Amino acid sequence: MNSLEQAIALEVAEKCTIIRDKDGNPAPDAPSWTQEIDNPYLHGVYAPICEEVQADELEVVEGEVPADLYGAYLRNGPNAVYKPRFNYHAFDGDGMLHMINFKDGKASYRNRWIQTDAKVKEAEEDKAIWPGVMGPFDFSLPGFPIKDTSNTDVMYYNGHIMSLWYNAGIPYKLDMETLDTQGREDLNGGLKRALSAHSKVDLENGELVFFDYSDDYPYYTYGIADKDGNVIHEAGVALPGPRLPHDIGVTPNYVIVHDCPFFHDVDLLEKTSKRVMTFHRDVPTRFGVQPRYGKGDEVTWFECEPCYILHVTNCWEEGDWVIQVGCRSTNPMPKADPSEGELSHMLAYMRLEANLYVWKFNMKTGEVIEHDIDTLNSEFNRSNPLYMGYKTRYSFNQYIMTRKDDGVGTLAFGAMLKYDVENGDLERWDYGEGVFGSEAPYCPAKGATRHDPEDQGYLVTIVTDSNDWTSYCLVFDARDVAQGPVCKLKLPQRVPGGFHANWVRGEDLYGE
Repeated sequence: MNSLEQAIALEVAEKCTIIRDKDGNPAPDAPSWTQEIDNPYLHGVYAPICEEVQADELEVVEGEVPADLYGAYLRNGPNAVYKPRFNYHAFDGDGMLHMINFKDGKASYRNRWIQTDAKVKEAEEDKAIWPGVMGPFDFSLPGFPIKDTSNTDVMYYNGHIMSLWYNAGIPYKLDMETLDTQGREDLNGGLKRALSAHSKVDLENGELVFFDYSDDYPYYTYGIADKDGNVIHEAGVALPGPRLPHDIGVTPNYVIVHDCPFFHDVDLLEKTSKRVMTFHRDVPTRFGVQPRYGKGDEVTWFECEPCYILHVTNCWEEGDWVIQVGCRSTNPMPKADPSEGELSHMLAYMRLEANLYVWKFNMKTGEVIEHDIDTLNSEFNRSNPLYMGYKTRYSFNQYIMTRKDDGVGTLAFGAMLKYDVENGDLERWDYGEGVFGSEAPYCPAKGATRHDPEDQGYLVTIVTDSNDWTSYCLVFDARDVAQGPVCKLKLPQRVPGGFHANWVRGEDLYGE
């Protein structure tokens, strides 16, 4: 770094409210251009890295790798390559996958960028081309008017990895062994437009339940593809206007559509080229319970207290009732801090406020029962995937840190949580001061089925320690989260903060 770059870095560091190490230093392995930008989501644990690396056997720091932990942990997240043209949003970085494979009591690691169409085009031009979530939307650009980064969700489907974008974009296929991008996933030509993050794979029959939304009537579509990637069902569900639903509920007989009063004004988007989200506190949240293979007009709507819901833990049926457990936010757009300037609304939105909640819908009487399970600030909630659509007792969440915790107020995970949704009991293990976690999917033990105990498995997460910029993989016994990790593995490089993670069973990978 030359003297001018050092001066710029010092000026930015003095202005930025960012996560630094114990000596006050930012992450040392980030691209140099990040030092020119005052944005906490480009610094500290969020700073992008520059390398794709591979480690065939990870160092075990504590404990040992469980012999029946069998499969692969995948985590997606933003990792920007080029200096952005406009204001950078936490959602904007190019998608990068991190994979940790577990087999025979050993673990390996590799990471790769997702080679989206937009990333490939920008590599050809050697610069950023697309604007990000904060706009301005440019409808003259190919594909989307903002950059489709495929940086949000990740899942295993039909023999390969599929990466997804939260904004309903192009799904990409990646090789399960190398993480190399194989191109677009078009469901054997059956995908008509886009596919949103948080589509679901049903492990019982291999089906993919997916959804899409847009600014055009009927505004929402869901579909089902079979285990071989063929679309076997699709239906449009009419909403009152454009919405940005983030998740979908699935049971053996139903899908649950989310119509939340947190949406944008299309006319304002056209006039300003900015998508301005507003939470309409006087409008109820609606959940539409739709027959899984039904027509879009067969949906039964239930009105609930106004809220926004990001992630569903699980849904199931009990007699005439359809149950949905998830995390809800009654304040999805907290008040912005004017002192944070142009980034204030983005920073406010990323200060996620949510808690574990249950909704119950009676399909005969139309009755709704809804209430808190707990009020602790938590999200990125997961359950045993073998139980998807069937009653589950446990929700495994991340504690969402607040300004009171870290003094920063960026989205950060501070603890692993295990909830008993029947009685609200909570187990907790804190990652430690200056240590920040990742989403932790439930990982069934080798050979497990839905008829085995629900928590007879593991939780896997990646943590980054801002005290020295090292990253580790932690493995928890799901039966006893409070005891802390049973295994700690050192990763070969820092892993930036990211979004969603998933587990791929070894039985699906290796056929054993």
